[in-house]
Amino acid sequence: MSPATHLRSIPVVAITVLIVLAAVPGTGSADAERFGWPLDPRPTVTRQFAPPEHDWLPGHRGVDLEARTGQTVAAAGDGIVAFAGTVAGKPVVSVDHPGGLRTTYEPVAATVAAGRRVTKGDPIGTVVGGHEGCPSAACLHWGLRRSRDDYLDPLPLVRRPVIRLLPV
Repeated sequence: MSPATHLRSIPVVAITVLIVLAAVPGTGSADAERFGWPLDPRPTVTRQFAPPEHDWLPGHRGVDLEARTGQTVAAAGDGIVAFAGTVAGKPVVSVDHPGGLRTTYEPVAATVAAGRRVTKGDPIGTVVGGHEGCPSAACLHWGLRRSRDDYLDPLPLVRRPVIRLLPV
């Protein structure tokens, strides 16, 4: 490869890296430092994110994490508790984070109230048993959305993105 050809490929590689980072919610690898797992120790994912083809269709708008009844749930990142109460008979906690992100946790008996500022790792409630579709005694459904209807997979918040440079 001539030096001129090599220099022309650098912008393509940079664009590829930017495209990969843009696919991750928020700011890419910085999220893995700003956010953490809502359960300790790091839980097993029992059901993956499966967005519906259309907003009105069924899907799985979050991930299910293996838990135990009564286990402490922590705020995944710094933010303000937007909601702590019951939705459709299920106890739910939602936290608004900088950048327009909102994480949700259910079924969770809240130990915080709406309006409270929390930091990453602060306890926000405890897991309640009986989550539908859970293969174990208890699961935490952990969701993420940007704006009102843009549901995202929360796992990239806690997993560093894999960056692969593709040949040009």
